[in-house]
Amino acid sequence: MSRDFGSWLFLGSIFTTLALEPDEPGRDRCGSCRACLDACPTDAFPAPYQLDARRCISYLTIETRAVIPRQFRAAMGNRIYGCDDCLAVCPWNKFAQAASEAKLIARDDLKAPKLEDLLALDDAAFRALFSGSPIKRIGRAKFVSNCLIAAGNSGLAALLPEVERRLDDEAPLVRAMAVWAVFRLDPKKALRLRPAALDSERDETVRSEWHALETSAE
Repeated sequence: MSRDFGSWLFLGSIFTTLALEPDEPGRDRCGSCRACLDACPTDAFPAPYQLDARRCISYLTIETRAVIPRQFRAAMGNRIYGCDDCLAVCPWNKFAQAASEAKLIARDDLKAPKLEDLLALDDAAFRALFSGSPIKRIGRAKFVSNCLIAAGNSGLAALLPEVERRLDDEAPLVRAMAVWAVFRLDPKKALRLRPAALDSERDETVRSEWHALETSAE
């Protein structure tokens, strides 16, 4: 956290053989503020200065390749790549300034994409859309699975046809989150689809999502 620039910073390193005089250690300037702890949608801060990455939406949507636990999906809302709520509420960020570096500025075509278009991306379209973007590194399956959670949280029935198409996706991770999203948008339809789906589905992760609908419907 910087007094001059806030906490919304990229960290970097410079390697040199020069003998440089080190700066004085930084001081705690948070005081009794709990803004970041209280703003976290998934309660990822068990205590001040402690982060449980397993609950962090940035970790869940970017780093882990496992299925996102059910207990965090509703809290994710419409976040499909990262979160940063903790940074957004930090009082020190009143000093933050928008970056002028071209590589850090969002492309116009990625500022407000339609969720239904993102759900429909195949691998080639995903790679083309996110060429040169850090989003590309998480891969199409992970990205679309995140979009399915957002679709399930949207409450928009208009997204149901595209979500339902993802039930037959080649990627098990996508199929698994499609099950959850269909149930969120139309529980009765999801339960009608379940018997036939379980007859044909061989992936255990996807099957567990179908089986989970039993308890969700109670």
